[in-house]
Amino acid sequence: MSETPAQETPAASAVDDTAVERALRAGLDAFDLSEEDRELLSSEGTGEGQGQDAGPLPVVAVIGRPNVGKSTLVNRILGRREAVVEDVPGVTRDRVAYAAEWAGHDFTLVDTGGWSVDATGIHLRVAEQAEIAVELADVVMFVVDAVVGATDDDEAVVRLLRRSGKPVVLVANKVDDQRFEADAAALWNLGLGEPWPVSALHGRGSGDALDALLEVLPRVSSVGGAYAPGGPRRVALIGRPNVGKSSMLNRLAGSDRVVVDAVAGTTRDPVDELVELGGRTWRFVDTAGIRRRVHQTRGADFYASLRTQTALEKAEVAVVLIDASETIAEQDIRVIQQVVDAGRALVIAYNKWDLLDEERRYYLEREIERDLVQVRWAPRVNVTARTGRHLDKLVPALELALDSWETRVPTARLNAFLGEVVAGHPHPVRGGKQPRILFATQAGTRPPRFVLFASGFIEAGYRRFLERRLREEFGFEGTPLEISVRVREKRRR
Repeated sequence: MSETPAQETPAASAVDDTAVERALRAGLDAFDLSEEDRELLSSEGTGEGQGQDAGPLPVVAVIGRPNVGKSTLVNRILGRREAVVEDVPGVTRDRVAYAAEWAGHDFTLVDTGGWSVDATGIHLRVAEQAEIAVELADVVMFVVDAVVGATDDDEAVVRLLRRSGKPVVLVANKVDDQRFEADAAALWNLGLGEPWPVSALHGRGSGDALDALLEVLPRVSSVGGAYAPGGPRRVALIGRPNVGKSSMLNRLAGSDRVVVDAVAGTTRDPVDELVELGGRTWRFVDTAGIRRRVHQTRGADFYASLRTQTALEKAEVAVVLIDASETIAEQDIRVIQQVVDAGRALVIAYNKWDLLDEERRYYLEREIERDLVQVRWAPRVNVTARTGRHLDKLVPALELALDSWETRVPTARLNAFLGEVVAGHPHPVRGGKQPRILFATQAGTRPPRFVLFASGFIEAGYRRFLERRLREEFGFEGTPLEISVRVREKRRR
């Protein structure tokens, strides 16, 4: 009975890969390695852990008319400059949630835009956000300028708060010293109980106001954890001003969660929202449009740029929106590079697709080939945020990018593959020497980071070639790759 040759099985292939790895690792003994090298080689590296959801924390909304110091009070409670503050009315426009703590009690603090009774245009939508914040709060901190006294707008806010039935802590702000305490006492007339004299700028009296807050603050939120932190995958909506980031978040959320206006730069603070999409929950973060280089911006725009960068650092994947109806700008390329530099997974969404005709689509494809050649690996979706067209295609793109972002290649497979690549396309000879790749390991994920041990300097062009081959073999769609080289010399005998 004749026998047919057995085909190579995956198990046999894995054994061969392991043999290659063992041989290469043994060859490293002939080279000078540092303690850091040995630690890296003895460990496969670990990815970052996922945070676990806490219970629904009580929610405190900070309400008041424009320029009474709400964001300054928020920063005082947080103990850091988080909310954008500038000495002009209307800097804060959306309701923005922060994790806060006082005397061992954790709660969610929500900063809001200024509320005024005769608001029009964009200011009307800001006021609507403040009213929504009251509905989604367990307790309201009502901030009044004690020096100016109660105005008609303040009286209107009082009527709003009475209708809501929510507990209210009345904060008389800008009481910088004892001379203004009589002004604070005059606010008893509002009928909201004791006014707490505070200087949010200097911290005077803020502790007493927070103690009063704790007396009416429930242990668990009754609004269902509207601003629950952690848990779902974190997605940052990034792009230059007016490309439709806020419109996309509102469409995904199914409500007017963020102020939208034709005025570029409407959003200034990052705004979180939990969104049900594709059968799972995501945490989307709308961010301020990235205008120019940060050092060229001033005032509120400067701090908004910093907060956008912070939101990107906290995110796992970024959706970069590009206005497809306009020529791809240098700013768009810079935004994409910012995501790559931050090491975040990347999806590119070409927005306003409904405005494109055949000619514009042709030129857009040429622009993508010319200007975005370095990020061909990023998944692409064509959407219309205003109408919601094709927003469902975001989910597979996000999942693909995140899976790649967390992919780990076994060390044996990595070395066997690189061995084949280098054998077929060795590094060019430079100065009579040809550097060899001695060993490779994946040092981490999120994003995937590879370390190559080599006998000489590996040129940037050859590193790009290796990155391209790694992507061809293992996918890595939607994630940047980091490849570093450690040049090691042979040990002297």
